[in-house]
Amino acid sequence: MKKVDIGSFQYTTQLTVDYLNKKKSLKDFYLNFPDIESFENQIQAKKSQFTDDQRRILVEHLDHQYRNIHTTNQVKNNIKSLQDKDTFTVTTGHQLNLFTGPLYFIYKIVSTLDLANQLQEKYPDYHFVPVYWMASEDHDFEEIKSAFLNQKIIGWNQNAGNAVGRMNLNGLQDAIERLAEQLNPSDYAHQILKFLRSDFLESAHYAEAFLKLVDHLFQEFGLVILDADSKKLKSKFTNAIKKDLCEHTLEKTVTQTSIALKKLGYNIQVNPREINLFYFEDKQRKRLIKTENGYITDDKKSFFTEKEILNLVDDHPERFSPNVLMRPLYQETILPNLAYIGGGAEVAYWLQLKGYFDEEQINLPIVFIRNGGMIYNEKQAKKAGKLCLKMEDLLQDKVTIDNQVTACFSDININFDTQIKHLKQQFKDLHQIAHKTDASFYGAVAAQEKKQINGLKHLEKRLLRAEKRKRTDFLKRAHQLQKEFYPDGELQERILNFLAFYQFSGPAFIRRLIHDFNAFDNTFYLIENHKPAEINIKDHS
Repeated sequence: MKKVDIGSFQYTTQLTVDYLNKKKSLKDFYLNFPDIESFENQIQAKKSQFTDDQRRILVEHLDHQYRNIHTTNQVKNNIKSLQDKDTFTVTTGHQLNLFTGPLYFIYKIVSTLDLANQLQEKYPDYHFVPVYWMASEDHDFEEIKSAFLNQKIIGWNQNAGNAVGRMNLNGLQDAIERLAEQLNPSDYAHQILKFLRSDFLESAHYAEAFLKLVDHLFQEFGLVILDADSKKLKSKFTNAIKKDLCEHTLEKTVTQTSIALKKLGYNIQVNPREINLFYFEDKQRKRLIKTENGYITDDKKSFFTEKEILNLVDDHPERFSPNVLMRPLYQETILPNLAYIGGGAEVAYWLQLKGYFDEEQINLPIVFIRNGGMIYNEKQAKKAGKLCLKMEDLLQDKVTIDNQVTACFSDININFDTQIKHLKQQFKDLHQIAHKTDASFYGAVAAQEKKQINGLKHLEKRLLRAEKRKRTDFLKRAHQLQKEFYPDGELQERILNFLAFYQFSGPAFIRRLIHDFNAFDNTFYLIENHKPAEINIKDHS
């Protein structure tokens, strides 16, 4: 296994790099830094904020949620443990993409499992439960309706508009059969298809089906899955809902934080609205808008006075749904949570929320960057070697790869550094002479030096272009190999579905990731896809 520090990774934003490097100017935008020593303070702070009543409601909800789920004792015990004041969660969240969507969905959960394991070793007096937060209230069906496998897009034909978790399963049978056409006839492919055709489809709605799938993949590691689309849970969030409706606390605080981040030169990930809530009505999730006389849904079909809408918050909190910026506060209100694991974009908007959390008097969790990775096989590694490339070189841009391959196979030395060094030495002697005469001559010498060095660099580029034309076969092979890791022009982990690998090794694929990943190691991993028998898996029981 090889590693690339994400600080030097071309896809990492400057905000992420500076955050991981503990840049002083960012210190006011988070509470505790993601290192293992920070958790002692985080634990004590959360313990003082999270009540027995909150724990009771959470466990009651989870017990009800899992009533039709055939999970493991590890999961059941983790749910039960949440009643204990010394039990805490570490959480990741994601949309309910078809068949889990891109690989990095799996990576987020694996990073969360690893973090819980490491905290358990460091702080044995406490118990740490890994949680996956289902974004079941999201209604952007276009973002979740497809999976990519074997250069094919498998889509789910369904009517959009509702929160995806509340959708029925119409059309999923067809999607599963299209998936079956893309999978190899392996035992593991047969097993996952059997599950999808039975337990998965025997669900009341998509949230339940998706919960079953994620539990099927991660139940042996004790992952607790939370669908927070719940009246019981939202009853503990009514104060924040009312403040957003009437006082616009989120908009005011996040706007101030965003201005401060902009002054530091960073791009803003998410802009707050005056009201950051949706309203469930007619099986649809509609944005709420403030008017002079009250509140209206964005389709202008429903109007509420302030008194009416505040009464609805008390009587039917389940009808109110937080948007992407408000959801983190909801999460931290209903979970005894210590840390959140997400991608760079998620880290960016969590940093926008520090003032909002301070205003609501809830501690911001420790924010981690998830692990990432590129999976390759032995055949691909050999191809790279024959092109004078290492696997990590394939993460570079096309021009850099072309230059490296061309230099390797060229019969001549394309690098003119020696000639430039020799030229500079010659001009060094001229500079000594120039110092003894007038300033105009010294300027002429300096200008001539710059001109000749630029001339050599120009010739070097022309030579490189000429050599590239002679090595087109090698360059085409390099381009084709790189495309195998950038399907559709994106990183493998952002496009390819996990079943591309799971179908050959089954649960061992996930165990391998858990063995290799390290939540505290800010790393992009290059993982050779071994056969199951070759994987040395550590015990997580």
